[in-house]
Amino acid sequence: MLSRQMLFLCRLSFQVPILRSKWIYGVGAPANSRTTERVENPAQKEYIPFLETEKDETTLSIVVIGASGDLSRRKIFPALFALFNEDRLPENFTIFGYARIIMTDEELRNMISKTLTCRVDKRENCNEKIDAFLKSCFYHSGQYSSEEHFLGLHKKLKGKEAGRLSNRLFYLAVPPNMFVDVARCAKSRAASENGWTRVIIEKPFGHDTESSRELTRGLKGYLREDQIFRIDHHMGKELVENLLVLRFSNLVFEPLWSRNYIRNVQLIFSEDFGIEGQGRYFDDYGIIRDIMQNHLLQTLALFAMDTPVSLDAEDIRNEKVKVLRSMKPVQLEDVVVGQYKGDSDGNTSYPAYTDEMTVSKNSLTPTFAAATLFINNARWDGVPFLMIAGKALHSKRAEIRVQFKNVPGNLYNQKFGTDLDQARNELVIRIEPDEAIYLKFNNKVPGLGMRLDCGIGLNLLYKARYPRETPDAYERLLIDAIEGERRLFIRSDELDAAWAVFTPLLKELEEKKVAPELYTYGSGGPVGVHYLAAKHNVRWGDFGYEE
Repeated sequence: MLSRQMLFLCRLSFQVPILRSKWIYGVGAPANSRTTERVENPAQKEYIPFLETEKDETTLSIVVIGASGDLSRRKIFPALFALFNEDRLPENFTIFGYARIIMTDEELRNMISKTLTCRVDKRENCNEKIDAFLKSCFYHSGQYSSEEHFLGLHKKLKGKEAGRLSNRLFYLAVPPNMFVDVARCAKSRAASENGWTRVIIEKPFGHDTESSRELTRGLKGYLREDQIFRIDHHMGKELVENLLVLRFSNLVFEPLWSRNYIRNVQLIFSEDFGIEGQGRYFDDYGIIRDIMQNHLLQTLALFAMDTPVSLDAEDIRNEKVKVLRSMKPVQLEDVVVGQYKGDSDGNTSYPAYTDEMTVSKNSLTPTFAAATLFINNARWDGVPFLMIAGKALHSKRAEIRVQFKNVPGNLYNQKFGTDLDQARNELVIRIEPDEAIYLKFNNKVPGLGMRLDCGIGLNLLYKARYPRETPDAYERLLIDAIEGERRLFIRSDELDAAWAVFTPLLKELEEKKVAPELYTYGSGGPVGVHYLAAKHNVRWGDFGYEE
């Protein structure tokens, strides 16, 4: 029989949460020093970023580089406040804005307070929450390439950290040509001395394969791969993250997820506005680099990947890389590019792309692109993946449309006046707006006759099923970076494989000076996309793009 002491220990072993430790070498720490980062046991559902016993011993410092910019004001600071409002930030935290412009702490607080709202949690004490958050926000002015200025930042951070074990997160909301300079200064003068240091960078990650590799080499001169968090905010969208759940936790979908049942897959990203003052940036990159090479290709990799060994970030990213490496480089004959022209609607005029002040009148930069991609593996061989991305179109939406094959020898095909070849089953995953998942199928209309209703939908509309407002993508990605969860961030080999898919096409478009087909502002895009659809046996009526 077990003694009372042994019984007590057995009970205790089931009651105490089990945590594992991972050795992290802090940037700036001596080479022989080690600091530990607590991470969750894979069996646990809830991540515990800071243990109860460590609340007074650990602090988090978040530094927003480029704090005076539009991205910081509109997205980063509101996302940080939302996390604070949801009690997702640790008890001891400090936020520092860093930019070249000179301002005081109070001026920074006044600037960011204009964009803070309690949109998710509309409690009555919203203003009290905002005031409490702003008290943890400070500012330091400096050049992005000055180690001396970053040393000044480091001294201020140490003063706020008050001797606690400090973890530091740098968000680089600056142009890509400043990434390496900031990484150098952060590593040499402002890194944590006894905790972890992480750096978030946001696209674009280069201009093509070679420039992307050069950027990666520059960053890795000062940071390890596991310290670099390459953010693609589209990956933080609720329905994108739900892709893995939809596929791997529902038996009804996974057996159908292959060339045996799927006829084509469409990934659509359309905006109903033009470039709106971003001409200098957009004219250098264009729609293919801005949307297709990252947002849509990352979504495609998640959609098409095989079952990972586990939900560990590296296992998921390994499968994504396999998909990207199995893809043929996009061919020019499988691409349509367009550029919007001006239009007027009554008293309202819509400018053409080349009417923008910072865009050349002779610019050939596409504002619309449609491309067909193929994956050379056993699961997807021969299935066309059609990507569409464009600005100044008739609607704003992002979605994935999965069109299934026709029923072989369909008994009802045309027999009762309905051509089911034009009403095949379709699964639609609408990422935005009005997040939803719906399935189209065919059904008999009630009555004495035999009349079929095609395209009936089983619809999971998120705002009806989950009335609480969905968190912004930046909130999800920021908390993942804080907690060290890397699933939704892009690894360097993944980035390299993604550029390999599009770089040959981009070079050919530029070398041959391919003129984009003009389309009217607010229309469905260039006519050429109809022919691209027909080439791959996708009827325009089924294309979903103009639905």
